[in-house]
Amino acid sequence: MEEKNMFQRLHLYFKERYPLFTRFILGIIVFGEIHFIILLNNGITKFDLGIQEFVGMYTIFAFLLWLRIADDLKDYETDMKLFPDRPLPSGRTKKKDIIIAAFFFETIALVLNFIFMPNFIYCVILYIYGYLMRNWFFKKNKISKSLPLALVTHNPVQMFINLYTISFTCIKYDLKGITLINAMTLFTLYFPALIWEISRKIRAPKDETEYTTYSKLFGYKKSTRFVLIMTLVDIVTNIILVWNLNKVSVAVLIILVSWMTWKFVDFIKDPTRYKIVDKVERYTYLQESTMLLTVIVFLFVGKI
Repeated sequence: MEEKNMFQRLHLYFKERYPLFTRFILGIIVFGEIHFIILLNNGITKFDLGIQEFVGMYTIFAFLLWLRIADDLKDYETDMKLFPDRPLPSGRTKKKDIIIAAFFFETIALVLNFIFMPNFIYCVILYIYGYLMRNWFFKKNKISKSLPLALVTHNPVQMFINLYTISFTCIKYDLKGITLINAMTLFTLYFPALIWEISRKIRAPKDETEYTTYSKLFGYKKSTRFVLIMTLVDIVTNIILVWNLNKVSVAVLIILVSWMTWKFVDFIKDPTRYKIVDKVERYTYLQESTMLLTVIVFLFVGKI
């Protein structure tokens, strides 16, 4: 069988581990939601859109790509044992392939930020945090053996992504940096990332393997209750952000969180019915879509 070239190997990798098109759409959503929520809550409805906004969206896309590649390199030995079918441990993609890809995408991001963005320092801070994550904050022996410690040190990366977008918006439109709206926005996409990260490592007792999960450490009931609490806290930040924009969105968010709460309670009663992360993912997409639609509706219709 003819050996695949680097581009073919990367195509396999991206297809399974980081679909480029859908992830770029995610970058647009993450940047756009934060950017416009801040502007609209500050009464700004006339926007100066251009290359800078594209660079911001691309930066989030590229940074998340770097995190994906860094994690796959960092977890290579573990994946060889637990997930041998993934592109890297299976040998279908080589380490040098994804290292070259990371260098290509991240160089573009840094150069574009240096040339066009007024918040270049925040881009540097974002990548410094990513570098520290990649190296286990130079405490690999301690952090890699503790799932909760890994969560505490790694999961806040979403807040640095949010901070990057917030800083750009405030600098470009000369807005105050420290406000309640900005604080709520800083957390609005952090909580979903936290909720998803924990949920994907909650399993029914019969589904546990040698892979370390929160349900194995703390029990699936306690872990699920914690995620439920975080979901309720998260929805409060969402409601605050859309309260002055669209009351229909507030109602939709309440309905969504009520449905998700029911699913959490149902899972606690019987964890064999479904994987809770599947419900969390569906809820998160609907929740974030509601936030994005709130912005779009306000721009075309106004306050409801």
